Amino acid sequence: MKPVCVKCRRFYRMKKQGFYFEEGMPGPGATKREDQPSGTLDGWQSYKLWASDLWWCPGCGHEILSGFGREPISEHYKDDYASMCTGLAVTLRVDDC
Repeated sequence: MKPVCVKCRRFYRMKKQGFYFEEGMPGPGATKREDQPSGTLDGWQSYKLWASDLWWCPGCGHEILSGFGREPISEHYKDDYASMCTGLAVTLRVDDC
């Protein structure tokens, strides 16, 4: 079943299969989520690389990520992490826990 936009009462449409993003983790002195509600947060650092699907609502244009793998593709401590991020053209980091 496709995701549903409650606001528009429409099914989301697949925009991109294989959308890769990075999950961040708080480092020393990291900004708390409540202090900065959106975007990349100060003091957060690389943690995990994930694959998902990017969906969009044709009514309002809202986008969501869904369809995640069971495990991350790579993690910050692995030798291939930086090259995987570059090779997969990662453009989004989610700083939230």
